[in-house]
Amino acid sequence: MERTIENLRQYIRAGRALIPADTLILHGNLVNVMTSEIYPADVAIYQDMIVAVGDVSAYQGPKTKIIDASGSYLVPGLIDGHIHSECSKLSITSFAKGIVPRGTTSMVSGLDEYISVSGLEGLKEIFAEIKQSPLKVFWGAPYKTPYTFPTSTISCNFNPEIHAQVQTWPECFGVWETVREAVQELDEDTLGALSLSYKNRLPIFGCAPMARGNDLNGYLCAGVRLDHESYDHQEVVEKLRKGMHMVIRESSVTHFLAENIRSVTEVNPALARRVSFCTDDVTAKDLVEKGHVDHLVRLAIRAGVAPMTAIQMGTINSAEAYRIDHLVGSISPGRIADILLVDNPSSFNVQAVITNGNLVARDHKLTYDLRAPKRSSLLTSELQCKPVTAKDFEYRVPLANGRAKVLSMEVKGPFVRKRRDVVLDVVDHVVQPDTDQDVLMVSVLERFGINGNKSLAFCSGWGLKAGAMASSAAPDDNNLIVLGTNAEDMAFAVNHLIKEGGGQVVVKDGKVLDFFSLPVGGIVCDLEPGEVAQREDEMNGAARLLGCNLPEPLMYMFFLPITAIPDYAITDVGPVDCIALTTFDPILELVEHT
Repeated sequence: MERTIENLRQYIRAGRALIPADTLILHGNLVNVMTSEIYPADVAIYQDMIVAVGDVSAYQGPKTKIIDASGSYLVPGLIDGHIHSECSKLSITSFAKGIVPRGTTSMVSGLDEYISVSGLEGLKEIFAEIKQSPLKVFWGAPYKTPYTFPTSTISCNFNPEIHAQVQTWPECFGVWETVREAVQELDEDTLGALSLSYKNRLPIFGCAPMARGNDLNGYLCAGVRLDHESYDHQEVVEKLRKGMHMVIRESSVTHFLAENIRSVTEVNPALARRVSFCTDDVTAKDLVEKGHVDHLVRLAIRAGVAPMTAIQMGTINSAEAYRIDHLVGSISPGRIADILLVDNPSSFNVQAVITNGNLVARDHKLTYDLRAPKRSSLLTSELQCKPVTAKDFEYRVPLANGRAKVLSMEVKGPFVRKRRDVVLDVVDHVVQPDTDQDVLMVSVLERFGINGNKSLAFCSGWGLKAGAMASSAAPDDNNLIVLGTNAEDMAFAVNHLIKEGGGQVVVKDGKVLDFFSLPVGGIVCDLEPGEVAQREDEMNGAARLLGCNLPEPLMYMFFLPITAIPDYAITDVGPVDCIALTTFDPILELVEHT
């Protein structure tokens, strides 16, 4: 995306047809998202830029390649407005293999999971990987890391000093995922990052679920431009009416599109112009079976949105929201040549994909062999945890024998955890988990060799009857999380991940039922999307052998450290009350046997 004086000179000459185009797309029907029109038009491409749209006969030279788009509609490349690609367990290279053939040519991301495990130097390696892929990543510098309240442990803490450096990088397009609590609490590091963004003229990307009324007003006064989290369509409408761009989220585990799109289909169709899409967290299985942003376009159309409007939501609306519409989002002269050939705007089946002026995919498959780069030790180093024993997962109390009333964090959905008070037995000073009451032990272990923190608490909702499961992929800090029915299996699961260098594991009675290796930072892998989808199924199947009936058992588990999700969470510093933003003691009362 660099524009030097020399290449600008060439682009201008190519735009005036003084030098021939490299590629012409002929006989297609242009979906003009700028004017809401569809009409026959050809496209001329020079290097990575669209240089003409309409009659392009003057742009053809003896070496110009021709792409015949007869019967197809030409649509701009789709944009995912907010995504943590790392949650798919796919590396950037593997993720590109999954989404580019489905029409997503750009995404907006903080790449924060990579930062949490490898710091700025590891992030630079990811930037280099992106440049070798057909996928564009418009990076937003995380407003701070970690996102947790209180602060958990990660390998790199983003602060205003780091922001002063990275906000000047050419890869930086804004400040990423500025959560409402950080603004509301007047967090000094957050305000420092936002102040710098004003100086650097960078937009501020928000994260403000359930922000309404005066709290929303105060949040907007910090300069936040857009938000990707709303729990109902009334919330969407209020945010739109107060000047925000709204990014409707439809992830693999949170399905908000059907409710949020009502702001457009029921309240006011004119609101659609400032509404776009994101997937936030998506599984490889969903990418393979459903698609990506193309799936969201189809869902919107089925909900009653006009095809042109739905396509605008997936393209130009997102580009304008993130202030990147001078680069992507439309098929216009001067924009990067990211173009889809689609069967019909209504059915929206992506037939072929052009990125940076090159035909890179047909029929949902890349047209060439894309390989991951060689990884340095920054992204392949071992977990820095020390081996554990069963005693590390015994919740010990002063009471020798009796009963303990405890607060168990009960999962009601991937992004909802509620308080559940339960009475458990105490035997030899140890509070006993209880599968009959669906109460398990859960722990997060600091994995970077910084302080050796270990937390311990109680959780419910998984329904495990035996065994344990653990993961070194666990946003927002990607410490090692484990939950289980007994301390022995929990220790076995953790030690297995330490030995193998990271991943996910399900164990029972001291034996591994299944293990999924995640060798890149302990959070992702370079396998093909289809292979990862199969491994996800197998891992979930292993969890179900333990009695779990959640739709995504391991994903529900690895979201537990996210303190922005009400009402409870757990990090390496302890169990967290997400409303009070403090740690808490899960032991409510101890009662001796009488």
